[in-house]
Amino acid sequence: MKMKNKRKKDVHKCDRFFREMSRRFIGLTYKDVLLLTQHSKVVPAEADLRTKFSRNVGLNIPLCSSPMDTVTMHKMAIAMAMAGGIGIIHRSLTPKEQASEVARVKHYLTGRLISKPICVGPSDSVKSVLRMIEEKNYTFRSFPVVDKEGKLAGLLTGNDFDFCLNATVSVDKIMTLKDELITVREDVDVKRAFKMMHKKQKKILPMVDSQNKLLGIYVFTDLKRQIMGINKQYNVDAEGRLCVGAAVGVSDDDIQRAELLVEKGVNVLVIDTAHGDTEDVIRTLKKLKALYPQVDVVAGNVSTAAEALSLVRAGADGIRVGQGPGSICTTRIISGSGRAQLTAVAEIALALRGMGVPIIADGGIKYSGDIVKALGAGADSVMIGSLFAGTSESPGRIIMIGGGPFKVYRGMGSLGAMEDSQASRDKYLQKESKKGKLVPEGVEGAVPFKGDVAEFIYQLMGGLRSGMGYSGAKNIKVLQKKALFEQITEGAQQESHPSVIITRDAPNYKKEES
Repeated sequence: MKMKNKRKKDVHKCDRFFREMSRRFIGLTYKDVLLLTQHSKVVPAEADLRTKFSRNVGLNIPLCSSPMDTVTMHKMAIAMAMAGGIGIIHRSLTPKEQASEVARVKHYLTGRLISKPICVGPSDSVKSVLRMIEEKNYTFRSFPVVDKEGKLAGLLTGNDFDFCLNATVSVDKIMTLKDELITVREDVDVKRAFKMMHKKQKKILPMVDSQNKLLGIYVFTDLKRQIMGINKQYNVDAEGRLCVGAAVGVSDDDIQRAELLVEKGVNVLVIDTAHGDTEDVIRTLKKLKALYPQVDVVAGNVSTAAEALSLVRAGADGIRVGQGPGSICTTRIISGSGRAQLTAVAEIALALRGMGVPIIADGGIKYSGDIVKALGAGADSVMIGSLFAGTSESPGRIIMIGGGPFKVYRGMGSLGAMEDSQASRDKYLQKESKKGKLVPEGVEGAVPFKGDVAEFIYQLMGGLRSGMGYSGAKNIKVLQKKALFEQITEGAQQESHPSVIITRDAPNYKKEES
């Protein structure tokens, strides 16, 4: 498709290159090009990596983790936000489970008084409390015990559960009694409460009034995070909580799912479909924006300018670009449809330039240099799946292959994902298909174990900073304006890689296997 330029837009150096490629009907991906070096006064370490994920959701680094069941749950989302990016919680969960994952991220840095803690009564059975923890999917096991008048009677903790040999007894038989607890009045601030808890080695500090009625509780781990200070690199919202996104589908049930996610404080909703330019996506997008105008909604996936513009007109706050570039995606092979990723990013970036709608380049990233190329072509951030799937924070299990550790990784269009999840079937427009009649558009596999994602992100961002230095770009906006591309031959691709037997692995390089 030829790139159209109906509106007056800022001219970027790469426009001519991609326009010529489009004129010749050539689709390019990251390995097909190199960025030319330019005069530079930029020290890589000083490059500014701040950008946007959507209209109102910022990023300190241009990275987000993909909403896949072997990539992003709360651990990955927390790590991503602490690194400066954002994680998108996958939707192959029940709405309550997904909302709970979002809540875990939002509460991670909480350092305020919990004014409405979950309480239990003295006469409640231990068994009923354990059942409540399981049904509500609570991640904590400490509860204030209050009587019918709301007065503090004691505290039930994880230790009390552990040493209880008979779950049929009442809570008051195993709880720590009120007289054995340290409590504070409402004039005690966070810093003083923290000092008291640290000195007495107490994890829970109840606050009561003069009548011994419970006003709330302080949790030591929460206060510690706040008192020790929030790193400036953290991607936090206006209330100082880590930013997190969540995926939704296009069914009526997903509108109810979105309601729970918004209640838990999700910062952005991502409509998660393989083909974003459909009536169902547009209908869902309009409904979500009408119901929750305060929450950004990212839509996709698309790969042409016309599709992206259609979603923007429907109210999208961000566009997810990429159809078939993922390492475990077989959409292009099975359906014959899709588009080379770099060309898709460049065309859509040109079409949306000046609209204030960020672009997420989703898929195809194998090296840090690919991130530089994606941003240079106009993307505002990149979404990563396989590279993060091998880290400690991903939910995939570790397996041993050839004596080395790997982590299980599968596409959301794989047969296993489709069999396990209605959400995966919906994403690939096979909602009504029976399990024996599914047509997969992805595979299941494994990726090498990499360790903590923070260390891996450090290497990725180091490569990005280096690339910005070579282009003389002090920030991502300048990189987008200055980037100069050149198409390379297969020989040049091979020349780009080391041609020796590697005796010691580098943390940021592993030659792609054929």
